[in-house]
Amino acid sequence: MNSQSPLQQSVPARLARVREVMASEGVDALLVPSADPHLSEYLPGYWQGRQWLSGFHGSVGTLVVTRDFAGVWADSRYWEQAQKELAGSGIELMKLRPGHPSALEWLGEQGGTVAVDGAVMALASARQLRERLQARSGRLRTDLDVLAKVWSDRPALPANPVYQHLAPHATVNRAEKLVELRNTLRDKGADWHFLATLDDIAWLFNLRGSDVSYNPVFVAFALVSQDKAMLFVGASKVDEHLRRVLAADGIEVRDYRDIDAALKAIAPGASLLVDPARVTQGLLDNLVAQVRLIEGINPTTLSKSRKGEGDLAHIRQAMEQDGAALCEFFAWFEAHQGQERITELTIDEQLSAARARRPGYVSLSFSTIAAYNANGAMPHYRATDESHAVIEGNGLLLIDSGGQYLGGTTDITRMVPIGEPSQAQKADCSRVLKGMIALSRARFPRGILSPLLDAIARAPIWADQVDYGHGTGHGVGYFMNVHEGPQVIAYQAAPAPQTAMLPGMISSIEPGTYRPGEWGVRIENLVVNREAGSSEFGEFLEFETLTLCPIDTRCLLVETLGSDDIAWLNRYHQTVRERLSPLLGGDALAWLERRTAPI
Repeated sequence: MNSQSPLQQSVPARLARVREVMASEGVDALLVPSADPHLSEYLPGYWQGRQWLSGFHGSVGTLVVTRDFAGVWADSRYWEQAQKELAGSGIELMKLRPGHPSALEWLGEQGGTVAVDGAVMALASARQLRERLQARSGRLRTDLDVLAKVWSDRPALPANPVYQHLAPHATVNRAEKLVELRNTLRDKGADWHFLATLDDIAWLFNLRGSDVSYNPVFVAFALVSQDKAMLFVGASKVDEHLRRVLAADGIEVRDYRDIDAALKAIAPGASLLVDPARVTQGLLDNLVAQVRLIEGINPTTLSKSRKGEGDLAHIRQAMEQDGAALCEFFAWFEAHQGQERITELTIDEQLSAARARRPGYVSLSFSTIAAYNANGAMPHYRATDESHAVIEGNGLLLIDSGGQYLGGTTDITRMVPIGEPSQAQKADCSRVLKGMIALSRARFPRGILSPLLDAIARAPIWADQVDYGHGTGHGVGYFMNVHEGPQVIAYQAAPAPQTAMLPGMISSIEPGTYRPGEWGVRIENLVVNREAGSSEFGEFLEFETLTLCPIDTRCLLVETLGSDDIAWLNRYHQTVRERLSPLLGGDALAWLERRTAPI
């Protein structure tokens, strides 16, 4: 009897067909990144090639196929998931860890001819790999899409309609944003700017869509000069009214597939501003040789990272609505826990329904993680119909979830005690909370490079010789991507100039602890950079906590918290109670009052 799943049985057959194409093309290795022409985090089905070919469903990972080897490179967040999903597929898990070669480094060491679909290969990555291969007399081919030759049931491109993000939630109009962008282009000496990243495009034009799961964006490209702004998007996605509205602001709507011709039409001698980390090699292959590239971060990335006071007013309201939804869910959960069968899937359903009842709600901001005990040790775990836990017995339930609202994007993680958690579990929760509080209370120089802040959150955790493999924080958009640059709070990240912390940036603070096969802990709030005053040593910033939801003290060893930790937690809970009480009644209000009682 064959115990393999249908997917595991099909993966070797797909690999065999891919290898046949590779042999016919004289290709020694195929690189399949988790990417699309927009270098998005969440990919439309059309570009889920790595998932289709490998059977690994993690959101990040890189597949390499040679004549006699196949491997998926993934970081520690996905190791347990990848071990399960790759079992029996003929594909090895290559664990990304310090001191071990990445997929590009490994390929560079092998030499030979490596093929990758240039349309989904970041320019910076293509350059890096090409240089490594050339050093070993190898070469990189970006003109061959092997998957197009074997993926017969490939999904179609998304065709969902584009809509406007309107006032009052859109606090700056698109005409003003274009003026700001053109001023930056003038300062940089650029004639044109090419945008491929969907969040930058949606933000610049005050448009939204639903082409990508969880992110309210649409598949498009944009080209902007001093006198032209062209939006390349599927012809059926923009109705006539919206076309007229955009035309009134000087924006020409062109078909999505016209981008190649438009890039080819840029005149020789012109200069084009591109972000090498946010545009693909295949698209730039369309340029004539005489076009001069000016490389730097997309100006829109920096602009949209700094939320104005008008944005923050709406974001605070969204946080209140999200917090109220969470209170309603937790009140339901505590009333029904032990009275009926509740699974990780039930939690997702009930919590999503509570959010959907709140005004301004649009969608989830990512797939809800409801992970009980051992499942919590996988930071990006997702329950499925085939594999999920029942919430019973004793232990810890980790719930990481978020919503998209017209006035903001939320992301929150809370720990829930089930039965009586162990002393060791409570110790982990307490230590992680101390790390979150330490960074939440910090003041720091304006402009400090965000990766340098990571150690503040880790210090209370490192003190007990405990650590975690993921970053402590990521940027968050405004009714936009839940993961947004340029700032990132992670010592593993390069402290580049564009990661400087500036007022208005929203970030997560989410330290954790993971014990494989036992449990996982993560506690997360969103914060915004606020001016904290200045001294003879310069200007300083501090965090305002935006997220509003109680932190369950039943998961804690209160005696291990310092007096400053307790004072912070009591002040936070007082704020949560004051802000959320007007939005709640009945059981939810009673739950809020119970869970925000001072300790």
